[in-house]
Amino acid sequence: MKTIICRLTAGLSAAVIICGVLSSLPVTAVDSAEPFRIEGEALEGADTWTSIYETALPGYSGEGFAYLTNAALSFSMEVPADGMYAITVHGAQILNEEGRYQTVSVNGSEYHTTVPYTSEWTDFDFGIVRLKKGENTISFLNKYGYMAIDYVTVSEAEFPDLTVADAVPRDPDATPEAKALMSYLHSVYGKQILAGQQQIYGGGNEIQTTIRYDAAADACVDSDGNTYTIDRDSKDQDEQGNVFYWHCVGEDGQVYNYSTQNRNYIYNNYNNDINLIYEMTGKYPAIQGFDFGSYCPCYRWDDGVANRMIEWTNEKGGICTASWHINVPTRMADYTLGEPLDFALTTYSEKTDFVTANCMKEGTTEYEYFKLCMEYLAEELLKLQAANVPVLFRPFHEAEGNGGKDGKGAWFWWAKEGAEVYKALWAYLQDTLENEYGLHNLIWEQNLYAWSDESALWYSGDDRVDIAAFDKYNTQYNRHDGKTSGPNLDAEAGIFYKLVDHVNGKKMVAMAENDSIPSMDNMLIEHAYWLYFCPWYDSSQAAFVTGENYQDHAEVKTLYNSDFCVTLDELPEDLFKGGAAQTTSTQKTTETTTTTASSQNGGAIFLGDVNLDGGVDVSDAVLLARFVAEDAAAKITTQGKQNADMNENGKPDGDDMILILKKIAKII
Repeated sequence: MKTIICRLTAGLSAAVIICGVLSSLPVTAVDSAEPFRIEGEALEGADTWTSIYETALPGYSGEGFAYLTNAALSFSMEVPADGMYAITVHGAQILNEEGRYQTVSVNGSEYHTTVPYTSEWTDFDFGIVRLKKGENTISFLNKYGYMAIDYVTVSEAEFPDLTVADAVPRDPDATPEAKALMSYLHSVYGKQILAGQQQIYGGGNEIQTTIRYDAAADACVDSDGNTYTIDRDSKDQDEQGNVFYWHCVGEDGQVYNYSTQNRNYIYNNYNNDINLIYEMTGKYPAIQGFDFGSYCPCYRWDDGVANRMIEWTNEKGGICTASWHINVPTRMADYTLGEPLDFALTTYSEKTDFVTANCMKEGTTEYEYFKLCMEYLAEELLKLQAANVPVLFRPFHEAEGNGGKDGKGAWFWWAKEGAEVYKALWAYLQDTLENEYGLHNLIWEQNLYAWSDESALWYSGDDRVDIAAFDKYNTQYNRHDGKTSGPNLDAEAGIFYKLVDHVNGKKMVAMAENDSIPSMDNMLIEHAYWLYFCPWYDSSQAAFVTGENYQDHAEVKTLYNSDFCVTLDELPEDLFKGGAAQTTSTQKTTETTTTTASSQNGGAIFLGDVNLDGGVDVSDAVLLARFVAEDAAAKITTQGKQNADMNENGKPDGDDMILILKKIAKII
């Protein structure tokens, strides 16, 4: 069955949709668009059911309903332009009380959701999907099935107002720098995306040196006679009883680590990944990711992360985000409190007998152990606070794992006992850092997923979270871009808006980790306004930055050099002093303008400045699209019309709107 969604002024509506993608204002369905609806029994492959065997389901529309069992149920429809559409199933599911996984295919790309148990006809949200101009095929696959479908509706997606997200930290005692950073992030959110890059941590990217420990002189010395400060707490002996120290430090703060293989000292090139990004794009990311994993009580050592974060913020002007891959003993019987433990006997996975709930129970070994974890973490965070460095802090990440509130899908020890224990642990860490250690330079970022409605149960609440985040690793599967090879450049708009729903729009939503960076076109067309992206680092296991199976280098360069993407050189100079909220990165467009004053006063033509605000941005494209669509509320002055005539054909039209968008994206 083939159906067409008809709209008045279809071409102009499509232009409005494209403009809305770039706008920070809420985008709603075009008034002339009516939702498409098809009865379940009219789907290709469907039989007409009036009951599910002996169970009657009264109240259905039409002649009956379809029941997804041993074959896919499909329909085709046409839309006038690429855009985002919402699929809703009016249905029921009476087979599994815990919910049943369902799959919908859109032009061969699969989307998934869990349909809860209900014998009442209910609207199930199958998410926001991207439809292409022309004919589209939508199929409900029978991979799990056993869902009753009364009817299906497809409508233009309605997007929430992202500006309602919090612009101030949840901590009333937040430092001025944290408040300023939060305000700046809010000024960007919904308009642009910040570029980020995770750096390797706790070792990796090793560089050999000539530094050795001279036992006779009790000094660390290199071949040129330079001496290095010894970390006396890192004293150890080899199997022959020879004393050495695991760490020494240079005058510049560089930390060097002892190599048992060559009995020399090495260091780690932590800037490797941002340098790779610079080689690829000519720019550095605005955000760099760090980790405090080396401060584990089992094998604590200082990898210099605090110094690197201070340098990144105070010398480079960048933004810091940090996770906390904190290990616990795999078997608690192997551990003695305060004593070192072989790294191989520790883990941050769920495969441990460490009882997470005991972290909050005095008198348990886990309680004492976790107190040490927090103490060592706080020491590093206090260094940052003293240096006026705010941090997007993301502890206990990726909690839900593969799904489920009970923790059975968890990948890490902090989530293996379920959502309630996890949230209690989050609150305990937060309260301890703030109240016991006086830390107020943290913007708290919590990882969430969108497997089902249960995913929202992991959210710690508005009073506990500043930013919600998603970690995207799907470069080799579950793609929706219609391609069968190369990296997956999906924008994951459906997940983005699921997370917006989880937090009721009150928190900004970021892509805190990712493999492939979504393409700019996909993000703009799909309205996927992630606050920032942050690919994982290159390693011997996976080259997330340089590997062509993970990144499309041309797309990354295009994104980094567009007005849509904020890079290090485009962050405001007074970012951490409170002036950033009024000085956003949209200055990229206006800095090159020399005719601002005359344009505002009706003088020289400034192509693209439709609203005469002195710059060219998405608000100009939106105003022009509304004017061309004969929106009575869209007023453009004579000067504005002259500025709008990008193609210089004597009148502003839809083609000019497209040219403005291309100018914003630096395509022209």
